[in-house]
Amino acid sequence: MEQLAFPRYDAYKPSGVDWLGDIPEAWSIERIRAVTELKSKKNQPDLPVLSVYREYGVIPKDSRDDNHNATSLDTSNYKVVKSGDLVVNKMKAWQGSMGVSEHQGIVSPAYITCSVDAEHVRPKFLHYLLRSKPYIGVYNSLSYGVRVGQWDMHYEDFKHIPLPIPSRDEQDRIANFLDQKTAEIDEAIAKKQRLIELLKEQKAILINQAVTKGLNPGVPMRDSGVEWIGEVPEHWKAKKVKAMLLNLDHRRIPLSSVERGSMERREYDYYGASGIIDKVEDYLFDEPLILVAEDGANLVLRNLRLAFIAKGKYWVNNHAHILKPIEGDIEYLCSALECVDFNPFITGAAQPKLTKDAIKNVSLPCPPLEEQREIGRHIGFIEAGTQEQEALVEKEVDLLRELKATLISEAVTGKIKL
Repeated sequence: MEQLAFPRYDAYKPSGVDWLGDIPEAWSIERIRAVTELKSKKNQPDLPVLSVYREYGVIPKDSRDDNHNATSLDTSNYKVVKSGDLVVNKMKAWQGSMGVSEHQGIVSPAYITCSVDAEHVRPKFLHYLLRSKPYIGVYNSLSYGVRVGQWDMHYEDFKHIPLPIPSRDEQDRIANFLDQKTAEIDEAIAKKQRLIELLKEQKAILINQAVTKGLNPGVPMRDSGVEWIGEVPEHWKAKKVKAMLLNLDHRRIPLSSVERGSMERREYDYYGASGIIDKVEDYLFDEPLILVAEDGANLVLRNLRLAFIAKGKYWVNNHAHILKPIEGDIEYLCSALECVDFNPFITGAAQPKLTKDAIKNVSLPCPPLEEQREIGRHIGFIEAGTQEQEALVEKEVDLLRELKATLISEAVTGKIKL
C-alpha cells in the first residue's frame, strides 16, 4: 500500500499545547473532563467480561485466547460498561491500552470507566484520538511507579488532557474514513503475517524432510518403527534421547564438580510472584548445549521454539532440560528434537511438564555422523534463507503499521484534511 497524500486545512491556529502544535482554525480545544463523566456502576456479574487491548481496544475477553489474566470468581465488584463508554487500563495507559467500547459488559474494578457526551464528541472519533501516538506519549509522562509493569495513571491527571474537537459532522467523516482505511491496512498486514506463517510452515516441512529422510531421495527406505519418524533410509537407526544426549541435571550436580567443569553455580535473590524473596540457583555454561523447555504449558499452548542451541556464556535456570551430545552432531540433534511432537510425552493436568524420564525415552532418527553433519549444514542454509525472507516481510508489516499510526494521528489532530 503506497503512502497516501492528503490536503491540509486552509487556515490553522495555535492550540496552546506544545505537543499538539497548530490545529485547524475552526476546531476547538476541550479537556477530557468536559466530554466524559467518571462512572463506577457495579453489581451486574452476569454481564460478559470485557478486556482492554492496546491493539484492539475494548473487546469481549472470551473472543481471544491470549489473555491470561484470571477473572475473579466474584465479578459483582466489576464495573459496568455500556456501548459508547470509555475504558482505560490505567496501569497500561502508557502503551495505549484504552478505547471506547462497542460492547456492553463488565471490566476489572482497577480500570477507569467513563460515559461519553456523544453529542459533543463522537465516541468513535474519541476512540481514535485517545489511542493515537501523540496521546500515548502524554500517558507515558503521567504514569508513574516503581516498575514499568506496575505503572499507574490517575483519573485526576487524565481528565485534564486537552482534545482537539472539530464539528460533529467532521468527526463522523474522520471516523468513517479511518474505519475504512485502517481495515484495508489491517487486511494487508494480515496477508503479510499469513505469508510469514507459510514461510515458517515451509521451513518446518523442509527440515522435517531432511531430518527424517536425509538428502538423497534415491536411497532404499525402511520402516523406522517410530510413528512420528515413519520411513528412514535403510542404513539409518532410531535411537532414544538417553543414548544420544546427556541430560545435565543441574539441580543435583555437586558444587565441587561444577567448579571443576564447564559450569559455575550462583545464588541470587529472586522476587517471586508470591511477593517474597526466594533463593534460586542457576548455572553458568560456556559451551554449546541444547536447551528444551521443561514447562509443558509452554510446549503445548504457546507454540514456542521447542529446542535451540545456546552458544557463548549464558545462565540457565532450572526450568529447562540441558542436553549435551554423547554422540552425534549438535546441529542435527537440535533440529531432530524440534521435529518431535512432545504432546504424548507431557504429563500433569494442572501443571503440564516434560519430565526428565519422559524426554530420555523420545526416539530420534540417527544417521551416520558425517551424514548428520551434512544435514545440519543443509538445515543452516534453509534457516538462513527463510530468515532473510521473513525479515523482508516483517519490514513491510512494520511500514504498514507505521502508515496506519501516522494516518490516524494526522487525521484526528487536523494535520490533514479529509
